[in-house]
Amino acid sequence: MLKAGLIGAGVGFVLAIVSALLTPFCNPCLALLLGLGVGVLAGAWERPITSGASAGEGAKAGAIAAAGGLIGQMVGAVINGFTVGSSGVNELVRQFDVPVPVEITEQSYWIYNLGGNCLCGLFNVALGAGLGALGGLLWYQIGGKNQPPASPLQDSPSF
Repeated sequence: MLKAGLIGAGVGFVLAIVSALLTPFCNPCLALLLGLGVGVLAGAWERPITSGASAGEGAKAGAIAAAGGLIGQMVGAVINGFTVGSSGVNELVRQFDVPVPVEITEQSYWIYNLGGNCLCGLFNVALGAGLGALGGLLWYQIGGKNQPPASPLQDSPSF
């Protein structure tokens, strides 16, 4: 579970940075696909003996992977913040003629930027855990029932 989660966290970190630079709206989609894939991977590597244990391993791995995505999303938000800034947002608001009661200051821009990305990232962690559990269940239902459980002595040489 830990190995699958950490691999997913690395992949999620990189994909979340790229996604946050392009458009932050893609990050929940990444959490869905990454959580599901890591849940299946955790089930295949851990080979739990029940469907509940398989869902638990998948949920843990999905949450770890989505936490890596959260960190990547925050890094992308900071890079995006320095690139666009409050003046860029105010210019976009004027360009599209969006009614805003006050002009966005530098401080309020950073609060909205980091706060909004953090809240979306926490939602993605819950989403990743849920889809990781689903991935673990899918692995168990498709092929896990028929496999023997993994044992620590399985890979060790016999004397």
